[in-house]
Order: sequence, then C-alpha cells, then structure tokens
Amino acid sequence: MGKKLLRPLITLFGLILGFGIVWAVYKNQNELGLASFFANSPSWMRTVLYALFSVVFGVIFFFIAPGIIKGVVKLTKRVEGKTSEMSMQQIFVGVIGLLLGLVIAALISLLIQKIPFTAIRLLLNVIVFAVLAYLGWKIPTSRIREFNLPNWFRRGDNTPQADPVKAKPKVLDTSSIIDGRFFDVYKTGIIEGAVIVPSFVLDELRHIADSADPLKRARGRRGLDLINKMMDGNPDSVTVSDTDYADLAEVDTKLLRLAQDLNGIVVTNDYNLGKVAAVQSVPVFNINDLANSLRINVVAGEVVEVTVVKEGKEHGQGVAYFDDGTMVVIDGANRLVGETIPVTVTSVLQTSAGRMVFAKLEE
Repeated sequence: MGKKLLRPLITLFGLILGFGIVWAVYKNQNELGLASFFANSPSWMRTVLYALFSVVFGVIFFFIAPGIIKGVVKLTKRVEGKTSEMSMQQIFVGVIGLLLGLVIAALISLLIQKIPFTAIRLLLNVIVFAVLAYLGWKIPTSRIREFNLPNWFRRGDNTPQADPVKAKPKVLDTSSIIDGRFFDVYKTGIIEGAVIVPSFVLDELRHIADSADPLKRARGRRGLDLINKMMDGNPDSVTVSDTDYADLAEVDTKLLRLAQDLNGIVVTNDYNLGKVAAVQSVPVFNINDLANSLRINVVAGEVVEVTVVKEGKEHGQGVAYFDDGTMVVIDGANRLVGETIPVTVTSVLQTSAGRMVFAKLEE
C-alpha cells in the first residue's frame, strides 16, 4: 500500500519541480541573460512554459518512480541492516559527529552565498553538506575505541573489547533448500547472521512442486515445507527477500547479484554455481564440502572395526557403514553378515555422491 502511494507523490514532485524550474529561470532572468528574450515574448508564454514543464517533468517522474522506489527501499534495508549491527556507543558518537559536520557545513555555506550564480551556489552547498555529513559520521565511528564513554553504552560489558566480526547473511539457493541438510545445521545454532530466501528461488521451488514428474514434485514440496518450518521457528532471522532483477533472466545470476548487494554468502550444493561465484568473488557455503569435512578420515593401511550389515553386489563382498554413513566394501566378508570384525583399509574413493572405502579382512 505504501509503495502504491509513493508513485503519485513522486509524480507530484515532478510537477512541482517543473514548475519550480520555470519560476527560477524567470526570477534569475537577468543573471542568465534572458531578460530581453522574456521581455519580447507574448504574455501567455509564461503560462505555457509553466504548464509544459510541469507536465513533462510529471510524466518523466511517473515513469521513473518504480526505479526510485526500488532504490529507496534497497537503501533503507541496507541502512537498517548496518544500524542493527552497530552498538549504542557507535550510534551515539556517529550522531554527534554528524551534527558537528552539518554545523561546519552551514558555516561554510555562509561564504558560498557570496557567489553570484544561483546554480553554482546550489551545487557547492550540496557537495559541502554531503561531504561534511559523511566525514562527521565516518571519522568518529571509525575511532570509537578512543572514546571513553559511560559504561551503560557498552551493552552490559564494562571492559573494552575488539568489535565482533559481523556475520554475513546467508542467501539460500534452490539446491540447498531441497537438500535439507542446511536446516539441520542451522538448528544447531552455529550459523550466524540472517538467512535470506530470495523470492525468485521460491518461484522456482513452486514450479518444481507443480511439476508433472512425481519425484520433482515431492522434492519441491519438501523444500517449501522446510522453509515454512524454518520461518515459523526463527521469524526474526529467516526472511524472504522481494528483491528481483528484471534485467537478469537466470535464477543463479540473480542469486549472485543479490549476494553481492547484501555482502552475503551463497549457500548451495551446486558445484558449477560455486565455481561461477568464485570467479565473481562471492563467498560460497557448500553443504557437500561441510559434510565431507565431517566424515571419518581413514587412510590406506589403517585397521578399523566395522559391522558387516549385508552382502555386496560383487561376489564375496560384504558391506559395512561408518557412523557417518560412509560405505565400506570388504572383500571376502560375504559370510560374516552381522559380525563386527577388524578390517584393513586398502583404498578410499571420493565421488560426487560421497566417499567410499574399500577394505579387506584383517589377516
């Protein structure tokens, strides 16, 4: 509702701006060298110019309003994200510095008023206020540790400490949602920062859930169910981003752009997406890499104890599993199903599906 109301307001601003430009030109016609032109113009010329400029600028701002609204919303979200990560002492010192910067800019603007040309005065005032406001905020907040503020600014910690590492938001792709293992990891509490589910990823999941293929349909519905459970359990840290990029067609390209804009990390199981992200310097959290790093590490020649659970596909083989699910194929163990035996690792094979260990009976 708010966005729909903004477009008429922006259009109205365009109308007023067009009117104001004509008014400013008439008021400063002597400085602009247009006095003789307006003096020789018919009386109705001013009315036509007011109407023409108002309509033209109104139409222009009507069509660019969606882009302006999108930019303002994006900027607002960034500002909210930055301020939510700041401590009370940073905000306090930053506001004081900002006010001092604006006061200095106001004093300088008094000198700028002596410049004869209105356009130059306006341009210089905008630059001076913008630069000094930025410096007024940036300089004190970057040297926050040098300020000795009261203890009640320190959020319950009276000892000065280094600023904590700011957790980057995690942007989920379709493969990581369908896989489901990220949600299990998230429930442990070791994942810091916000979890972002892009709206275009949800659209892709919805298409998968509506697929005629029963396998795809089941995977898509499972992904949507997992998102709902995650959002119900963590409504403050798991959010859906409405940001979209009309100029981009592929979901993966949009995902990388969103991660760059949010300064976030892409969560995925897609090997190729990880490679493209690396080329674009976008951090990636690959669930498969995490799972492989947590698997039991064994090397050729190591002796381990396993329980044979079934016969293997090849003649004479038995199959066992480590606690993490890694399959162990044992030569000559087909007759030992149900027994726990020592075996010697002969080789370890890493595949895209996971890790497989080959072993033989301990002699």
